[in-house]
Amino acid sequence: MASATQHFDAVVIGAGFSGMYMLKTLRDKLGLKVKVFEAGDTVGGTWYWNRYPGARCDSDSYIYVYTWDKQALQEWQWSERYPEQPEILRYLEYMAARHDLKRDIQFGTRVTGGEFDESTNLWTARTDKGDTVTARYLISAVGTLSTTNLPKFKGLEKYKGKWFHTSTWPKEGVDFTAKRVAVVGTGATAVQAIPEIALQAKHLTVFQRTANYCVPARNGKVDPDVWKARKADYDNIIKRTRESFFGQEHYFIPKSALEATPEEREAEFDKRWDAGGFAFWLANYQDMFFSEEANELCADYIRRKIRKTVKDQAIAERLMPKGHHYGCKRQPLDTNYYETFNRDNVLLVDAKTDGAIEEITEKGIRAGGKEYEFDIIVFATGFDAMTGPLKALNLKGRGGRSLDKEWADGPHTYLGISVAGFPNLFTITGPQSPSVLTNMPVAIEQHVEWITDCIEHMEKTGKKTIEATPQAQEAWVANVNAVVNMTLMVKANSWYMSANIPGKPKAFLPYLDPEGVGGYRKRCADVAAKGYEGFALA
Repeated sequence: MASATQHFDAVVIGAGFSGMYMLKTLRDKLGLKVKVFEAGDTVGGTWYWNRYPGARCDSDSYIYVYTWDKQALQEWQWSERYPEQPEILRYLEYMAARHDLKRDIQFGTRVTGGEFDESTNLWTARTDKGDTVTARYLISAVGTLSTTNLPKFKGLEKYKGKWFHTSTWPKEGVDFTAKRVAVVGTGATAVQAIPEIALQAKHLTVFQRTANYCVPARNGKVDPDVWKARKADYDNIIKRTRESFFGQEHYFIPKSALEATPEEREAEFDKRWDAGGFAFWLANYQDMFFSEEANELCADYIRRKIRKTVKDQAIAERLMPKGHHYGCKRQPLDTNYYETFNRDNVLLVDAKTDGAIEEITEKGIRAGGKEYEFDIIVFATGFDAMTGPLKALNLKGRGGRSLDKEWADGPHTYLGISVAGFPNLFTITGPQSPSVLTNMPVAIEQHVEWITDCIEHMEKTGKKTIEATPQAQEAWVANVNAVVNMTLMVKANSWYMSANIPGKPKAFLPYLDPEGVGGYRKRCADVAAKGYEGFALA
């Protein structure tokens, strides 16, 4: 039997990095009555669901943290440069316990709908457990990559073996010992999982639709003296990451790649390749995102690395990206990815040369007219990014308008935080904010703090509603598109551009501020300082 309607000041959807901090600020700073709904069994969000083999963070661990708890910054110690999923989940559990967050979180509960009532200025949210709650503020902390994309493969229901999607991995794990395994996909997730699965499986077949430019992670233990220096410098690290372009300590080479001599360029490339992580992507010559000629120099360097690493040159050729520019898709960090294709138990089936997947059969996968037999199929086919998780909430704003219909041609937001016609709805790292183009905790903290200040302003001034004006929203959408249209990113069929979901309208989903996340932070602060310019408060 459904319980009676409960009332809260704010309802937060999701208990990952975003939802946990949102709860902390609203409850402990503003003293509001807050309820968090989380579909998982515990906190963690991304790091609860994504527990596939090799799942790890690809921001350096010292910046993949909450910065608001100074004591925790000193006490918590990461074991590696890029911590694995279980360790990140332990960190979030540690923070939830430190700040007694779980008492206001209802786990195992998915929000299935929400409507704004114009007569009461309240949101009503409903869950799959029969809860009905009302609140003045509805805050989405559902994450950017949380709605699974499983392409509609013909015949999947006939398959007699086991299959899994990387984003809903069983808690108990999967044993690949002595098994014939397929991995479908070669994006950032697959690049992490493939080397791990290859070590266990009797035989692994990788189905590649689009080859990716992978750069080395260079994971490992961090020198204790480096840790010590970082902990002593945390105030400056926080300042630098908040003002930086990507929420990381990476800075572009300001000159053009075309101005450098070939020797100078090669030395800069080598330096970033050897440093590992996102250095080759985010600390390279800045014109690689604008100039096809500069971009080709970076791409050629990676192709040369692939040729050198992969012994069979026919396989190396198939692993080389063709048809998109370097850095315009999500950058996968690799640990022995290319080396894995030198193993005797690994086969690459490339859609362009061997034929695309036609169907899933009882025994396995048919591609290019040939049937491959498997005991286990792993789908690493990604997500309906950014808009998918929000559309899944079935939200209705003023006049019963649905978010799904409002976004029929792509997202329309103001600052990636607010949507016109949806009063008192806030979207943490929503579409058209820097979000996935940054080190996520930096983007999350900025949004949570801005939303908290906004709600505090409303409480103090007695305002009942706030929402983006249609004019400000459309100006923001135009700005998002104008900026990205100056870059090569619009030419790639990436999930940044909504291209991974058939029928999804082509639109650039995040926001690439000309001054990066630091510039975006200033814009948001400026909007607030001008009395929430572009918002209607009533």
